[in-house]
Amino acid sequence: MSDASTTDDVEPDHDHEHHHDHEGPGYSTPQAAIEESEREKLAYVMSLYVGTDVDEPDFVAVVDLDPESDTYCDIVDRIEMPNRGDELHHFGWNACSSSCHVEGLERRHLIVPGQRSSRLHVIDTKDRRNPELVEVIEPEEVFEYDLSAPHTVHCVPDGKILISMLGDADGELPGGFLELNDDFEIEGRWEPPGEIEMNYDYWYQPRQNVMVSTEWAAPKTYYPGFDLDDVENGEYGQRIHFWDWENGTVEQTIDLGEEGLIPLEVRFLHTPESTHGFVGAALSSNIFHFWREESAAPRAADEASGDEPRASGEYRVEKAIDFESREHDDWDMPVPGLTTDILLSMDDRYLFGSNWLHGEVWMYDVSDPANPRRADTLSVGGTFGEVQEVQGRELAAGPQMLQLSLDGERLYFTTSLFSSWDDQFYPEEAERGSVMLKADVDPRNGTMTLDEDFLVDWGECPAGPARAHEIRWPDGDCTSDVWQ
Repeated sequence: MSDASTTDDVEPDHDHEHHHDHEGPGYSTPQAAIEESEREKLAYVMSLYVGTDVDEPDFVAVVDLDPESDTYCDIVDRIEMPNRGDELHHFGWNACSSSCHVEGLERRHLIVPGQRSSRLHVIDTKDRRNPELVEVIEPEEVFEYDLSAPHTVHCVPDGKILISMLGDADGELPGGFLELNDDFEIEGRWEPPGEIEMNYDYWYQPRQNVMVSTEWAAPKTYYPGFDLDDVENGEYGQRIHFWDWENGTVEQTIDLGEEGLIPLEVRFLHTPESTHGFVGAALSSNIFHFWREESAAPRAADEASGDEPRASGEYRVEKAIDFESREHDDWDMPVPGLTTDILLSMDDRYLFGSNWLHGEVWMYDVSDPANPRRADTLSVGGTFGEVQEVQGRELAAGPQMLQLSLDGERLYFTTSLFSSWDDQFYPEEAERGSVMLKADVDPRNGTMTLDEDFLVDWGECPAGPARAHEIRWPDGDCTSDVWQ
């Protein structure tokens, strides 16, 4: 792990000029997203039957979040996939605020991958309450590029779509990145093969010409479930990679060591001038802060091309938050928190996260990203949670995927992680189904309150209990939008 020093020497790249004639999707700035957006009234939620006794295809649930609606907290529509066994996991938009200057683009289509099947689905959300599946890219088309197991979907500034892929065509390493064009056709691999071995999440900051990616493992390692022997054999990741965004090449790799085992979700601050961000190491249950330590020397590539010189420098990483394991009578080893999701508020003031096994949703003030300050914690569900039922509904698992309203006042979360891991740690999740819960956030005072009147129950789906995973809003959210 790199040494860490003060971040005071990191100055925003204000000299780099950008023009934002707002003609395309999204918002011109993160602050505009906060001020101009309306309250979320619908959510799209990944919903799946993989690993349950219900032999049905996975679906995307449309959830009514309008408290004035008669169907508030109900799943009002389901977009079923055409095949069984996809394991819908993470998904994203065809366009976001990174394309706000591109005339003619709409934030309209959801790209919905199957993690196990490697099938890519395209959903048209023109009718927000009744979206429809319009296109399917079959796995064989993906395997042609020696890639499989799609994960993070981000739109990129010119209307294309980039998807992190965790394995090769056989489910082994290495993974890579698959690029789609704005007609949802596979363009090919984004990066030269061989840049990385493991892959998982990624986030890019175009003004800084940087992308950061993380590591889970080969699909064949994590598909069956978690095995401690795989960790001891070095089959899980512990490194993060910083890329040249324009060239698609890795410029720097940082090994987080044992305290950074399984670095999953990664977030740059939303402000495009910043080089600061955070990554959550799930198994070690630590949060790392990263930032670029500036160098006075201009980038060699800019000098060679004659482009406007941009700042250069090495990225640094420092452990910023450490969640201690806890003893439990039913475990023969201390229980890690298993920090599986993190999220930054749109104003970059608060970092939220979930400790799936401990049953915690936490909130840290990261106004000074090098010195996070704990603001509040909710103890709900999981192995240790103080609240184990909501509206009489017993919770089967801990808080997992998070999504925050653009104004930062409502935090929603679901309870399924990954089917085989659910079955291992919370087998009742398959029998009872997942839930979606909500906390009311007071950004001024840095507090959260569980809304015990809010419950969306996947245990009551018509075909039987289903799992619920990632959440998105139709008008953008805190984990999908990037700014130039």
